[in-house]
Amino acid sequence: MTGLVNVLVIIAVVALVVRRQLSPQRLDTERRFWVLPLVLAVLALRDPGLVDGAHRALSIGLTAASLLVVLAMGCVWGWTVRIWRGEDGALWTRATKATGAAWAGMIVVRIGLYGLGAALHVHQSGSALMLGLAALLVVRTVVVNWRARELATPYRAGVAG
Repeated sequence: MTGLVNVLVIIAVVALVVRRQLSPQRLDTERRFWVLPLVLAVLALRDPGLVDGAHRALSIGLTAASLLVVLAMGCVWGWTVRIWRGEDGALWTRATKATGAAWAGMIVVRIGLYGLGAALHVHQSGSALMLGLAALLVVRTVVVNWRARELATPYRAGVAG
């Protein structure tokens, strides 16, 4: 895929995710949460420009550092999402201000990594961003679903467990 298409896909996915996070969403732990990240990862990994051939080690190092940042962000995002049980008994989620701060921090770090790559003359494709976004979505969903398990069975006073 071309760089422009990568950028458009990334913008569309981020817009979808942000829109969904700003409003309460019913948590469906059985949903196929892995489909979108899988598609993003496949698209990213198919790009031969994912790794700069002229600066292979630096390119892989920057991509690995970027993935570590998004893995950490996925954990933070998953822990900052508010989870509650609605009147209907269903679990609901919504991003908090802390989630927004974590996103802002991640963006600053990613810009820093991009700047470092540019200073080292390493070509960086949008595919690395797409791969990072895939990892971010998976980690966030795993953390939220893990947290939701604690709320899945309502506590009943006086019942031994």
